[in-house]
Amino acid sequence: MSATPTTRTVVEDLLHRIGHAGPEHIAELYAEHADWKLNWPEDEHGRAATPWIRHRAGRADAAAHFRDIAAHHVPEQAATEIERVLVDGADAVVFGEIRLTVRSTGRPYRARFALHLTVRDGLIVRHHVYEDSLAVARAFGGGSGAR
Repeated sequence: MSATPTTRTVVEDLLHRIGHAGPEHIAELYAEHADWKLNWPEDEHGRAATPWIRHRAGRADAAAHFRDIAAHHVPEQAATEIERVLVDGADAVVFGEIRLTVRSTGRPYRARFALHLTVRDGLIVRHHVYEDSLAVARAFGGGSGAR
């Protein structure tokens, strides 16, 4: 019988996979059903320019999320800086900054983020993202009036 991976191990594996693996391989770390939320206003969810901005429900949605992000950004102009990973039991918070370039507008942007994850039985059951949504909206053509 193998031991269940620790929260830190799962989070570090997730961060590695986000930087080096495809969406399906990333999604393997998520439970079949997971609590997934983004801090964007509800009326902004699912817009054509940012289709990954919406609540998700689990593993299949996680793969779709990462496919959508990849489809709308220039992969050669992407970077993420992880500043800190804090772990408390089953919960972890990742602080960092993403630097991406929008495929459709050519606009680069930087957005600070905090990612709250909860791991149970070696799988991610909570994925809550808090990010600079204004920077993202502006890069996708939302202008200064974007929320």
